[in-house]
Amino acid sequence: MALSYYIYYRVAHPLRARALVREIQAALKARTGIEGRLLRKHDDPSTWMEVYEDVEDSAAFEQGLAAAAQATDFVAVLVAGSERRMERFEASCA
Repeated sequence: MALSYYIYYRVAHPLRARALVREIQAALKARTGIEGRLLRKHDDPSTWMEVYEDVEDSAAFEQGLAAAAQATDFVAVLVAGSERRMERFEASCA
């Protein structure tokens, strides 16, 4: 079953964060073939969300995501005290 991943967080340094997200997404695409999207909350431009859909191998994807985020030192661009939060969703059977 394919999963969709939603990773959200608050950024303190948007220009640097955008560059790091591009690095993370490029590394994930090279490693897993999954292409991500980046969204920004309409009424709070510091809240961002990465979206990755149709993930078949969740273990490989999550390992790749963790490695890519750690390699960029992404935590340095987050609002103090915040973190990347990940949610997983599956398609409904209805």
